Amino acid sequence: MTSTHAFWLAGRQATGEDTFDVTSPWDGRLVGKVTVPTDAQVEEAVAAAYAVRDEFAATPAHVRAAALDHVSRRLVERTEEIAQLISAENGKPIKWARGEVGRAVSVFRFAAEEARRFNGGEAQRLDTDAGGQGRLALTRRFPKGVVLGIAPFNFPLNLCAHKIAPAIAAGVPIILKPAPATPLSGLIIGDLLAETELPAGSWSILPVANDHMPALVQDERLPVISFTGSEKVGYAIMDSVPRKHCTLELGGNGAAVVLGDYSSDADLDWAATRIATFSNYQGGQSCISVQRVIVDAAVYDRLLPRIVAAVEAQVTGDPSDPKTDVGPLVSEAAAQRVESWVQEAVDAGATLLTGGKRDGASYAPTVLTDVPADTTISCEEVFGPVLTVTKVDGEAAAFAAANDSKYGLQAGVFTHDVQVAFRAHRALEVGGVVIGDVPSYRADQMPYGGAKQSGVGREGVKFAMDDYTYERVLVLTGLAL
Repeated sequence: MTSTHAFWLAGRQATGEDTFDVTSPWDGRLVGKVTVPTDAQVEEAVAAAYAVRDEFAATPAHVRAAALDHVSRRLVERTEEIAQLISAENGKPIKWARGEVGRAVSVFRFAAEEARRFNGGEAQRLDTDAGGQGRLALTRRFPKGVVLGIAPFNFPLNLCAHKIAPAIAAGVPIILKPAPATPLSGLIIGDLLAETELPAGSWSILPVANDHMPALVQDERLPVISFTGSEKVGYAIMDSVPRKHCTLELGGNGAAVVLGDYSSDADLDWAATRIATFSNYQGGQSCISVQRVIVDAAVYDRLLPRIVAAVEAQVTGDPSDPKTDVGPLVSEAAAQRVESWVQEAVDAGATLLTGGKRDGASYAPTVLTDVPADTTISCEEVFGPVLTVTKVDGEAAAFAAANDSKYGLQAGVFTHDVQVAFRAHRALEVGGVVIGDVPSYRADQMPYGGAKQSGVGREGVKFAMDDYTYERVLVLTGLAL
């Protein structure tokens, strides 16, 4: 019998009056039932977080670091169980689910390390001018206030970790809302945090429905919002609370640029394999998956068939099978949307080289060429296993094509020329440029975020801690410096 999962209210387990089902997008089976917080319970969690904010900010670094280290270790111990859960509720192939658990292990470990060195204070002598003689400034960081963290479905464990671990490391209370489609992985974090000695109220994990979010977003006791999800929802949140501090990690339509110097057979095989893999990993449901491939004419005719062959070599099917590369999308509705966008492009004159077929929530890995610039799949984030390939003449045209997007999250540039690498870093209007690989590489400790409509602010443990806090200066007077 499938169990009903409690949620975490101010550090303790609680149940509400209603439940909802979490089902597998692969076969529709019931994965679990989740109890829903009542309005009164949500209020209790917010009030507890607000009340504990000064106590939590003053909690010794070693206490917060020990809690984070504990979660990291426990994730290692429960890796296979949690990976199976991610795969079941999300449809993610088990090999990618295991990788996600490994990344969450690192996020909590990084957070423990940062907790120990964060906010040590920076001293600045002020006697550089006569009026500052005998004075010293000491700058430290303090919490902006309770964080409302809103996580998406595509990395249901690791992106919850990216909200909650930096908050704990910085001594900032957090209310975490996991995605309704995939709440179970986020609730696991609560299981592990509950084994620590963090103050009651410093964290809650509330699987509330999306239609309950406006009240939380508007609550003045939650002055910081960290959101990862769609462009439409993210900017709607920001527009509704213009005086709050919002970090938005939004969409992208990642470009992989292959330049003419990347021309050996080994180079092209590597590029094709990486492009095929990271166009389709997570079912293409990653903000930095490869969606647009921009290829110099000098290597286009040799690379294109390699890309098609590598895409066709992707193993699709049951996500619980370790051999599976590509599982279903999160829902049949998501697959139907991808199907309609591909059909629109084909109807407008695009050439379908492989894929283009849907089976329930699954969509076959797909390659398109000759895609008109005004089609939806050229302009928006497909969030599915589809890539387009475009031929250009030279570096400048390639960079211009990559920038021809309202998004700017990350870009990959396949080149061996270090001068080109620095020119790409200057020219590409994105949050991150990856040389010699696809845009899909993310190290969880590095600053991660976008330009243009890909969002505002940066994640990555240290950078999120900075984002949750502000600088406060202490001036000491009458010192013999």
